[in-house]
Amino acid sequence: MSQEVTERGKRNTRVGIVVSDKMDKTVVVKMDNLVKHSMYKKIIKRKVTCKAHDETNSCSVGDKVLIVESRPLSKDKRWRVRQILEKAVTA
Repeated sequence: MSQEVTERGKRNTRVGIVVSDKMDKTVVVKMDNLVKHSMYKKIIKRKVTCKAHDETNSCSVGDKVLIVESRPLSKDKRWRVRQILEKAVTA
């Protein structure tokens, strides 16, 4: 092959809020999505939660994070935390 692929392909990324950090190297991230109802045309808020791998245990509850899709890391984990976009404000 004359051309080498340097990128590993397009991976899905999502932005969400950390809702739990009680597990070791794992955080639960909630992602909100606004969807219009097909019949009633009302805007509905849908939420999805998923578990993401946090290698350094640096995320805390309330942080806004960018997660990226990865290979299956455990039974439920298919995402990794790429970066923390905003730290939570602690009083």
